[in-house]
Amino acid sequence: MNESIDQHTRLEQDSIGAKEIPVAAYYGVQSLRAVENFSITGRQLHPEMIRSLAVLKKACAMANAAAGVMDMSIATAIEQACDLIIAGKYHDQFIVDPIQGGAGTSMNMNANEVIANIAIELLGGKKGDYALVHPNDHVNYGQSTNDVIPTAGKMTALVLLKSLEESLELLRSALQKKAADFDSVLKMGRTQMQDAVPIRLGQEFGAYASAVDRGLQRIRFTKEELYTINMGGTAIGTGLNADKSYFHNIAATLSALTGLPFRQASDLIDATQNIDCFAAVSSALKNGAISISKIANDLRLMSSGPRTGFGEINLPARQNGSSIMPGKVNPVIPEVVSQVAFKIVGNDMTIAMAVEAGQMELNAFEPVVFDSLFQSISMLDNAIRTFVYNCVNGITANEDRCRELLDSSVGIITALCPYIGYVESASLAKEALAKQVSVRSLILERKLMSEKELDTILDAYGMTQPGISGKEVLHAINEKPKMC
Repeated sequence: MNESIDQHTRLEQDSIGAKEIPVAAYYGVQSLRAVENFSITGRQLHPEMIRSLAVLKKACAMANAAAGVMDMSIATAIEQACDLIIAGKYHDQFIVDPIQGGAGTSMNMNANEVIANIAIELLGGKKGDYALVHPNDHVNYGQSTNDVIPTAGKMTALVLLKSLEESLELLRSALQKKAADFDSVLKMGRTQMQDAVPIRLGQEFGAYASAVDRGLQRIRFTKEELYTINMGGTAIGTGLNADKSYFHNIAATLSALTGLPFRQASDLIDATQNIDCFAAVSSALKNGAISISKIANDLRLMSSGPRTGFGEINLPARQNGSSIMPGKVNPVIPEVVSQVAFKIVGNDMTIAMAVEAGQMELNAFEPVVFDSLFQSISMLDNAIRTFVYNCVNGITANEDRCRELLDSSVGIITALCPYIGYVESASLAKEALAKQVSVRSLILERKLMSEKELDTILDAYGMTQPGISGKEVLHAINEKPKMC
C-alpha cells in the first residue's frame, strides 16, 4: 500500500493502476472500479448472497488451514471476519451492483477485499496493509470467481427456497381448510366460461390445494441439483492452484458449516461450464407462480360483482378500490399475485437466455441469473404470504347465490341424462333457455319425475362424484337408464 497525500483516503494499486480509496472503507480498488463501471440497477447485492459469500470464504480458509497451506493466524482472522459479515455487519461495504460484467469477479473481489481489511484490523494492522492479509493471496486462496460465485449463488437460492417452501405449505393448508369448510356448498362448474355441470365449492378449493402441492414438489425436486457444487475446480474446472487436500475436503467443510448436503461435482469442468440447474429451478418457480395466478384469477371471477357478477364468494375487503367510486372494493390481493407471476415469467426468460449464452468453459452471465432468480423466489414468497393472510384465510361462501345460479342454469340437465335420455335432456335445456325458466320446473311440469326423485338425483354429493346416487330413482322410475 502506498501513502496517500490526502488524509481521508488511502492509495491502492491494481494491474490497471493506482486509485484513491476512502480511508474508512473496507472495500478496495477493484470494488471501486466495479462501482464506476457497473452503475446498472442502483441496488446492492442480496443480503443472503453477501452472507453466502462470507460462509463460503470461511469454509475455504478452514479447508486451507487444515491442508497446511495457510498460516493459522491468517486463517483464523479470515474466519472471524467472515463471522462478523454473517452476523450482518459490514454489509454496507458490499458496494458492487448485482448486475455486472466479468462473470461475478467484481462481487468476488468485493468480498475478498472487505474480508481482508476486517482481518487486517483484527490482526492489529490498518486497512489496506495487504502484507498482513491479502484479498487474492489469502482470502481467495485456492479459489476462482468461477467456482466461488456459482456456489454462493446456489447457497443463496437454497436459503431463499426454504422460506418459499414454508409459504407454499402455508397456502396449501389454507386452501385445504377452505376445501373442508366449503365441502357442502353446491355451485355450477364452468368450462370455457360457460355453464358445465355442478361442482362443490370445496372441490374447487381442493383442486387449488393440489396444484399448489404439485408446484411445491417440483421446486423440491429441482433444488436438489443446487447441492452439487464446483468448488475446487477453480478457473475452468481443472483445479489449477487448489491444494489436493483442500480440493477433496472443501465440499465437506462447507456442508459442516451450513448443515446442508453439498457434494463436489463428479465432472467439475461441466459444472463450471454449465449452469442449467438455475434454469431448472427458475422453471419450477414459473410453473408454480402461474398456477397460483390461475387460482387468483378464479377467485376474482367467483367474487365478481358484488351484484352484477358471479358473487359466489366474498374476498376480504382490504382497501378502498377507487378514488371516484364510493364504496368500491377491488380484489387487490389476487391482482398483485398475478402481477408477481408476470414478473417471474419475465425473469425465467432472462435466466433461460443467460444460461444459453454461456461460451466454452464459463458462463459469464451468472450475475443476471442470480439477480433474477433471487428476485423471483423472494417475490413469490412474499406474494404467497399476503395471499394467505390477506385473502384466502378470509374467504367466505355465498351459498344462497351459488344455489340460485345453479338452479337457474341448464347445466344440471347433464345429471338427468341417464334417466330421461340425451334427446329429451337437450330438448329440456333448449326450452328452459328460451322460456327463461329452470330445468327443474319444466321436469315437474311435464311430470317426467317426481320432486322426490329430482331431489335424489340432484343431491349435492350425487352430482359431484362418480356413481350418482340414483338407485331410489331407478327403482321409482322402474326403467333401465338410457345412455347418453
